[in-house]
Amino acid sequence: MKIASDNTGESFTGAGIERTRTKTLGLKSALQKRGTKSAKRHLKRLSGRENRFRTDTNHRISKSLISKCLRHSLAIGLEDLKGIRERTVHRTQRARHSSWAFSQLRSFIEYKAKMQGVPMVIVDPRYTSQSCSQCGFKDKRNRKSQSEFCCLDCGYSTNADYNAALNICKRAATSLPIVAS
Repeated sequence: MKIASDNTGESFTGAGIERTRTKTLGLKSALQKRGTKSAKRHLKRLSGRENRFRTDTNHRISKSLISKCLRHSLAIGLEDLKGIRERTVHRTQRARHSSWAFSQLRSFIEYKAKMQGVPMVIVDPRYTSQSCSQCGFKDKRNRKSQSEFCCLDCGYSTNADYNAALNICKRAATSLPIVAS
């Protein structure tokens, strides 16, 4: 599970997060079945621990992105993910989809970018994962799988998240004001 990708090819994976989430999910299920007073106390502690872990991870990702932008004098382009919770997902993906705090990560990136003076642009997410970053050809079939992108027009093949990051970068660049010196 990739949480964020940038246009240099660096991805922030959620392997540790996914492992923790599944472990916690199994423990929660067992405690809920038990239903005792001590099980309920344990459930309360678990919920706080999971929330703190998610918040800490979002802070680390946002800090890493902002520091990279500062080092290389870059701006940040983010997809507008409003409405992502309303999307229909497969039953097996529901827990994963609903357990991540997309808006929290965005708010952390926004306030850290503002604090450090890093320009930030929110772009329309439509077709960023279906459009080729090289030739611009857009087709649903370009996205071979969750992680694989292969353009049917020019044959360009790469990681799907990297391709989408390049498309977001291009959209953000066209909406940034150009300052002449």
